Formats: sequence, C-alpha cells, structure tokens
Amino acid sequence: MSDPSLPVIAVHGGAGALDDPGTSGLGPDAPRCEGVGRAASAAWDLLRRGGSALDAVVLAASMLEDDPTFNAGTGATLTATGHVELDASLMDGATLAAGGVACVKDVKNPVLLARAVLESSGHVLLVGEGASGFARESGIPPWPNDRLITPHQQARYEAARGREPAKIGGGTIGAVARDVRGHVAAATSTGGTFLKRPGRVGDSPLIGAGTYADDRLAAVSATGDGERIIQVTLARLVAGLVGAGRSAPEAAAEGIRVLGDRVGGRGGVIVVGPSGEAGFAFNTPAMARAWSDAAGAIRTAL
Repeated sequence: MSDPSLPVIAVHGGAGALDDPGTSGLGPDAPRCEGVGRAASAAWDLLRRGGSALDAVVLAASMLEDDPTFNAGTGATLTATGHVELDASLMDGATLAAGGVACVKDVKNPVLLARAVLESSGHVLLVGEGASGFARESGIPPWPNDRLITPHQQARYEAARGREPAKIGGGTIGAVARDVRGHVAAATSTGGTFLKRPGRVGDSPLIGAGTYADDRLAAVSATGDGERIIQVTLARLVAGLVGAGRSAPEAAAEGIRVLGDRVGGRGGVIVVGPSGEAGFAFNTPAMARAWSDAAGAIRTAL
C-alpha cells in the first residue's frame, strides 16, 4: 500500500522490443534502465523537497529528452526526409491546464516549450513554425536540427531508407507524479515513428490520447502505436477507470487490453492515482520504467 503522505513519481522510456535497437529504436537494455532511474530519482528528490507534480514531470521528461538512449529530444528517430520532428505535451491535474507542441524541429527540449504553451500561450496545442515562433517569443533559444541527430540514429536512417514507416517501431518517454499536496501531473515526449512522413502527429502531443492528468481521476502517460492510441483515447480511458474505482494497476491493464482488442494496438501506459498508487501495463516485450515504491525507494524494470 502507498503512503498518502509520500509523493510519487513514475517514468517510462518507451514500449518496444528487448535489446533490439535496430527494430524498436529504444536502445540497449542497461542504458534504458539507468536513464529512467536517473530521471525518476531527480524528480523524486524535487517532490520530496515539496516541489510540484508539474515541476517533477517536466524535470524527468527533460532529462530523458537529453539522454540519447531515448526517442525524444536528442537521439530522436528521423523522418523519411532525414530530419528530427519532436512532439510533447503536459497536463496539470490541479487546474486541467494543458500544453502541447508537434512537428517542432528547432527546440532542444519540447517539454519545456509545451510548458510555455500551457502557461502563457492561451492555447493548448501549437505545431510546426507556429510553435517555433512561440518558442522564440518565450525565450527558448533555437537549436539546430542536426544537433538532435545522433550517429546511431543517422546510421539507422541510412540503413533503412525505403522501408515502410508503419512497420518500424518508434518509442516515447513520459512521466507521471503526485506531489505532497495531492496534485497530479503528466508529461509525454517523442520523436515519433521512425521514417514517418514529415508532418505526422501521433498521440504524444494530444491531451487525452498520450497524456492526461486530473486530480479527481489520475495522471497517465502512454507509449506505443500512436495512431491506435489516439483511436481509443488511451490516457483519458485509463484515468477514467481509476476515477470509476479501479486500482491504478487494474486501470492500466484494462486500458492496454482495450488497445489490443479493439484496434490491434501495441504499447504501454504508466499511471499514478490520487491515492498515490502507481500502475503499469504493456503488451510489448518490454517497457523501460522507474518508479518510487511505498517506502520512497526508486525501482526500475524492463
């Protein structure tokens, strides 16, 4: 059982294959566990000092964006034209305020831009050049697209040109948290599907699909087949199940069952409920994840 006086953090590094970077793009096993563990530990320290759930998920997501092991920010997968296009979203369960960005090519940390959208744009979702322009207005400096491309992803691109994007996995990172005041928040970020058509938008920047948070329900971040996740509005589905009385693990498992049974989708979710209970589920071979347990220790798993 969770201690209601303790904050809670959970993060994921994407659902996909075990130690199969050529297919999933998720990177080798050990760095994935280490990366999600570092992000969860940093966010947990912030929460333990009284930081907000929103601050915690932004910190965790930005750390994973900076880690080239993951398909988000630096090290994201490449589009069919050999560029990086980044998507991210963020939601505050206390106010239901949300922000998202999509198809951004010149920002190092799209989750920080999503926060600026949430806090000061008057909108929920900005895309492409409009998102880039708002980044400059918000004081977020331009970041060259080629600095987001790692040698590993460039090599994958060169080896895989001409293959169908729908047959090649992607990956996502995400974080959910509850703070000491009982508020929850969620964040999700991705480079999207490998060799995707330029301009493609998946679930990660869409509130209700890849990300959802409501203090009365739960905080959820999803990863996997973006188009299929959108079809079942997976994050909102799982949050609603917690609100209807399911435990966080039960809600996560049911959401993934629906994803698979209704639309043949593959992926995973992490969820933290208002009681502080964390849950995970996935129907892929692995989902890198880290979370704070009932004693406040950080645990990791694939």
